[in-house]
Amino acid sequence: MLEESQKKTIQTAYSAFLKSKQLQARPGQKQMIAEIARALGDIDTDSEGRRTSDPSVTVIEAGTGTGKTVGYVIPAVAMAKAAGKRLVISTATVTLQEQIISKDLPDIILKTGLKFSFTLAKGRGRYACLSKLDRLLQEEQSVASLMDMFAGEGSAGEQDETALKLYQHMLEEFAASKWQGDRDSWPEALEDQQWRLITTDHAQCSGRRCGYFNQCPFYKARNDLDQADVVVTNHDLVLADLALGGGAILPDPKDCIYIFDEGHHLPDKAIDHFACHARLKGTASWLEKAGKHLQKVLGQNALPGELGERLEKLQPEFDQLVNALGHTRQMLHREATFEPRVQGDLTVAVYRFPEGVVPAAIRQQAEVLKAGFSRCSGMLEKVAKDLNDAMDGDVPGIDRWQAEQLYPEIGAMQMRMESQFQLWLTYSLPDPEGEPPSARWVKWTEGSFGEELEVFSSPILSSMTLWQTLWNPGYASIVTSATLAALGNFNRYRMRSGIPSESKCVIVPSPFQHATAARLVIPAMESNPRDSEAHTEEIVEMLPELLQGIKGSLVLFSSRRQMNDVYYGLEQALRDQILLQDDYSRQELLKLHRKNIDEGKTSILFGLASLAEGIDLPGEYCEHVVIAKIPFAVPDDPVEAALADWLEAQGRNPFMEITVPDAAIKLVQACGRLLRTEQDTGRITLMDRRVVTQRYGRMILNSLPPFRQEVEHAVL
Repeated sequence: MLEESQKKTIQTAYSAFLKSKQLQARPGQKQMIAEIARALGDIDTDSEGRRTSDPSVTVIEAGTGTGKTVGYVIPAVAMAKAAGKRLVISTATVTLQEQIISKDLPDIILKTGLKFSFTLAKGRGRYACLSKLDRLLQEEQSVASLMDMFAGEGSAGEQDETALKLYQHMLEEFAASKWQGDRDSWPEALEDQQWRLITTDHAQCSGRRCGYFNQCPFYKARNDLDQADVVVTNHDLVLADLALGGGAILPDPKDCIYIFDEGHHLPDKAIDHFACHARLKGTASWLEKAGKHLQKVLGQNALPGELGERLEKLQPEFDQLVNALGHTRQMLHREATFEPRVQGDLTVAVYRFPEGVVPAAIRQQAEVLKAGFSRCSGMLEKVAKDLNDAMDGDVPGIDRWQAEQLYPEIGAMQMRMESQFQLWLTYSLPDPEGEPPSARWVKWTEGSFGEELEVFSSPILSSMTLWQTLWNPGYASIVTSATLAALGNFNRYRMRSGIPSESKCVIVPSPFQHATAARLVIPAMESNPRDSEAHTEEIVEMLPELLQGIKGSLVLFSSRRQMNDVYYGLEQALRDQILLQDDYSRQELLKLHRKNIDEGKTSILFGLASLAEGIDLPGEYCEHVVIAKIPFAVPDDPVEAALADWLEAQGRNPFMEITVPDAAIKLVQACGRLLRTEQDTGRITLMDRRVVTQRYGRMILNSLPPFRQEVEHAVL
């Protein structure tokens, strides 16, 4: 039960915020504050503050303009402090993360009287490893082999003078306290390959044994994290922490109140996080290079005792795995039915195992690979322990410096072996009875590099994973976003996320007056969007008139092919006003668009799904959103196809349970690009008459915000 003192703290803080901003309370924001306060107040705890009541998960859909950050920070901070818990705010995008850290939280502290500390939590991969940086500069000769150790599968590169100068500059800037040692604060863009060489992960990091521990950028940031009341992070880091058991990077889940902003991304992020993947030729090539590298290490350093013996025993294990991977590749080519198609410079073919069930022969071969990678992982784990002991001075004949240099390489190898083990484990075991199966598929590609066969495994739903790692162990979770409900209910989100059945899901009202601010127009069209060629021709014919006299427009397409066909079908005069997404980075595209509008020019953005979400173009920057088609998902996605098969096997309708709700949410997101402030006005044109001719279309149309709808009819 929410106590009076807690209620008063929240009300006082919110009133102070509104007064200092000279704002009127927004109904949606008030409701959001009340729902969160009530949910957190209803949690029962024991004498030590541990939750004893059922898992607490609250889902709140709050549209643009609600003021979500204020709506969740004020009640959650007050309740977290009262309960002695930490608040973890997680986002899906860097943009929102930066806004919360640099603008929203400082503003809330200043305007509410609430006192709390906050920090930004990033994974190790965003920080430079000083040990690696120093080693690269001291041992230029070893750089090539290091690149093979730390590069991605199937890739390698050559270190050059430019990179060495970059690393020297980094070390100097860090020593002069002009750089904090993280990728995001480095003033220039960095290539992934350059950065990968100087960062680390938990398997490669020797922690307190490292000679650079006291200066380590990551551990300095961890100290801030341990002290902060509020931790701002991203969904990927939360999931990484939960995969390690929780509390390894972020605060322990049982002591956390989680806020998932942009929470509609969480289920898909969880699926991606627990998916497995390997390139067969790339892995075999890496094993050969790793074996040669270990032989070189043994040749240069006479490593004593069990350590040296273990390293020598790895080579034949690596050789056996290379042979087994080659055999596996032949078997998969025999079992899979490939239908190649051209994609740019590549020829690609995908084969998905029906219902995720792999043939017995492949399952037996997966057992061989699973056992081999498990043995190697275990042997490398023992080597890493020996090196840890050597860093403490407990292994005669190996000095600390030597152990420090070898430890990251062994850690990287062990981590890679473990990921391979996880993949082949999923291919060797049947799925649990009654649970959603995993999707399993192979992808063949051929290009200038030769051919490659990739093997994939992925859960089709993240519901069980999120229940086991997050919803159940966590003290409390709040999920919020502008798009969580689909077709007026939360059934889709419940299925995908696995939130407890008793979780409260609410939609709070948007402050926007949709009916007076915007029109949704479905123009009279003859073509059916299923006939892509005729539909494209009609869009080309209608678009010049639709865009005439408007400063800023956004035209969204469901396929790259149609976007390009429409663009090249238009007259040159109109093409000169269009910025095509493929020609620029997203950041540069939006920057150019705003610049054009600011200079009084007409500017039209042509984009795909990534421009239908998360971009902010208020006022004249976007007065007209044109949507070419209902954004149905691409039908050949293996995970979605496997989910559809599973639902069908249960006698359910995947089109109505997955395809239509997913399209409805994407359409809401696309329409949401128009009204970004309460002063904005404009028009949305949907060039797909299936919303008025098909039964599901009317359901989609009714799920959109209450724009003034205009359905045009052809004049006979």
